[in-house]
Amino acid sequence: MTPAKVNRGQILVADPFMDEPVFKRAAIFLCEHNKEGSLGFVINKQLEFKIQDLVLDFPDFDAHVYYGGPVSTDTIHYVHTKGDILDDSIQIDPGIFWGGDFSRLKFLIKNGLITPKDIRFYLGYSGWSPHQLLSEINTGSWIVTDLDLNYIFAKRWTGLWNKILADAGGSKAVISKMDDTHFNLN
Repeated sequence: MTPAKVNRGQILVADPFMDEPVFKRAAIFLCEHNKEGSLGFVINKQLEFKIQDLVLDFPDFDAHVYYGGPVSTDTIHYVHTKGDILDDSIQIDPGIFWGGDFSRLKFLIKNGLITPKDIRFYLGYSGWSPHQLLSEINTGSWIVTDLDLNYIFAKRWTGLWNKILADAGGSKAVISKMDDTHFNLN
């Protein structure tokens, strides 16, 4: 077996047989992958509340929060396309950024310079210790695919797991056509 290769800016798609409820049919945008470990956000599990429901004094903003992962679920993270105007943003891939100055973010939103189509908020994150992610990929828990900005900023998040696999082609496209009933082994 060829050792796994993964880079920040890629998408991790949960293997269809993954039985871990937190990651069942999850798609994760990988924002960090280095010798200290890996970090990403589940991009296809929208929560029932908006950002102003979680953060006091946040401007009225029509943006839902997504479940980023099981680590530090008392923290808010954000991925956006506005790194040119949001100070301290980290560029992950051309045109996509992570984080930035939170006070500046609120100012930009209040003044209409960042709109809901430009940003996604995440409660918590998904994290792996050094070498853990590569081990999980090598054992088949994750399928690594390339990023399409539409995956992160799609208006419709349901069916995203299927779409990412279909776009990857080959045997992954075949898997994408199966719904959960195809994987029920009981």
